[in-house]
Amino acid sequence: MMFLNKSWMKPSLLSLMGVFIWGGALTYAIDGAAQAQQSPSVTIGKKALAAGYKSMFTCSAIFNGGKTKDQIAAHELTNAYPDFEAAFAAVEVAEIDRAQKLVSVAFAENTLPRLSVWREHLGCTALPQGADRSFIAHLPNIHLDAPEINPADQLWPIGDKLPNAPLPNSVDTDQLDAAVKGAFAGEFGGVTSAVVVIKNNRLITEHYLEGYDIYTSQRTWSVAKSIGVSVIGAAAQKGILDVSEKAALSEWARPRDPRGEITIENLLHMGSGLNSDPAGNRTDQIYFGGGLAAQYATKNPLEVPPATRWRYANNDTMLAVKALRVRMDNDQDFWEFPFKSLLHKIGMYHTVPEIDWGGDFILSSQVWTTARDLARLGQLYLNDGIWQGERILPQGWSDYVSAPAPAQPLNRQGEAASTPGRGYGAQFWRYENYPGVPEGTYAALGNRGQFIIIVPSENVVIVRRGYDYQGERFDGPAFTRRILSAFE
Repeated sequence: MMFLNKSWMKPSLLSLMGVFIWGGALTYAIDGAAQAQQSPSVTIGKKALAAGYKSMFTCSAIFNGGKTKDQIAAHELTNAYPDFEAAFAAVEVAEIDRAQKLVSVAFAENTLPRLSVWREHLGCTALPQGADRSFIAHLPNIHLDAPEINPADQLWPIGDKLPNAPLPNSVDTDQLDAAVKGAFAGEFGGVTSAVVVIKNNRLITEHYLEGYDIYTSQRTWSVAKSIGVSVIGAAAQKGILDVSEKAALSEWARPRDPRGEITIENLLHMGSGLNSDPAGNRTDQIYFGGGLAAQYATKNPLEVPPATRWRYANNDTMLAVKALRVRMDNDQDFWEFPFKSLLHKIGMYHTVPEIDWGGDFILSSQVWTTARDLARLGQLYLNDGIWQGERILPQGWSDYVSAPAPAQPLNRQGEAASTPGRGYGAQFWRYENYPGVPEGTYAALGNRGQFIIIVPSENVVIVRRGYDYQGERFDGPAFTRRILSAFE
């Protein structure tokens, strides 16, 4: 988590883990499941990815999230992609070097182990396959001043203290509690780890899985996309870019390259027209393979004209953020920008956007943050981008991200558009035609059940974090309906 060594933060949970000495450094060993014998049917390439996954997720969970060995084994290294199961069993346990904030996972003879390393603010980075520890010295780094105020002493929403006052009579606390307990009991599906509900800018209820609290960080998965469009919004507010502009990436700058016509807005709408095979939600080489966004996200050809087809693609998000880097033309400023212009402005001090070794933020998935910080982001959108009198996002940005994109998912086309379903805006999803869910409700959604649900008509933000399994998804609309029924 952010500022782990600051006196105003809770003690690190690292002290709860078992230790042993390895190579003269203080280290830990974590195994996501029982270590199995090497499987000859699993290729070295697949083992390398599995080792990268174990290295990366363990690194982030420890140094961003402060998680214990048991929590990592139970939540981070289980129920991953089904096609990785054999490869996970074929790689070694994760070895954690606390002194260097580094995680190492061996995977095959005569190969260097997969390494992931943590830096303050920027979180963990998966090093390229074949890199050794000398590579660490060349990674991006930033230094940010500590907050001028102590968040622990400040009232919500900028701080962590909650007002000592009864809830309004308009809140049916019994019904609210029943809805939240139902979430943790599995009534809406999945495995819930946190729920936070905001009403009229007030945090009215929160609950956490045993062993978790307000400082426990989790990976956002694709909720990061909504953080990414917020960073781009902050840049638009400062006049750094206009979303109607061409992305202007150097990789597409050759004469007559049709990709040069793709705008930032096309990317935000998931309407780039680029090929994204295999599935656009799988970018394994970037997420934990040690590959670069500049290497993988920019390489695909154009299949259809921009804005004519909706196709979900992690690459589109990464390319939009890369377009911001191009315009800033100063890497140090770019790396500090999300914190100085958005996150720390609104009290999201426990949010860590991770970065690849080439210096590109992976804002399609790799952000670690708390439930409360996500609630702050949702409140910023309810405020139409204003925070304590300062405009962070452009006027109307909330309407922009929640308005229908020109091209929509197949389930929102033709007759299907009149049925309950999820449409798409700009890096946010739209809840459409769900019974009991008000028109205009939109949401940031991520794998394994990460939700920020924004209900403008009720001035409500609902955050749900989870560790859902394949095929066992949390029902966000049903939970929203239950929560809203507690308000008169």
